[in-house]
Amino acid sequence: MSASNPGAHSAGRDLVMTRVLDAPRERVWKAFTEPARLERWWGPKGFTNPVCEVDLRPGGALRIHMRGPDGTIYPMVGVYREIAEPERLVFTGAALDERGDALFETLNTLAFSEQDGKTKLTMRASVAKTTAAAAPHLAGMEQGWSQSLDRLATEVTS
Repeated sequence: MSASNPGAHSAGRDLVMTRVLDAPRERVWKAFTEPARLERWWGPKGFTNPVCEVDLRPGGALRIHMRGPDGTIYPMVGVYREIAEPERLVFTGAALDERGDALFETLNTLAFSEQDGKTKLTMRASVAKTTAAAAPHLAGMEQGWSQSLDRLATEVTS
């Protein structure tokens, strides 16, 4: 079982969450960087990921299509900016509308540190660009990340 500290707060347009996961840092890192693992937990509760593509290198692309419980597909794309295995991962993420245009873009910075055989994960999502149509998506960002990190905790401890 994982020790969980939702510890979420918003600093302006930044969402910061910290979790202590009952798993070694390398396992948590792989859950974020290996497509087969990432697709199992990414997204809120009840979502699946029929598309999950990872090109793990600076400038490499991330593409995920999240399928909601009602069947709606929510595509997102991103670009890896920094990869310092297994300590730090930085990537952009953009939710796309039905035309493939970005609704908003976040810069996601993840720090992985060892803590007594567990992994302390600190995630910062900074909203870099946004549109008027993004408001409902941004309103659910904290809940979405929280549920995703709950699913991550299950993935890395099972």
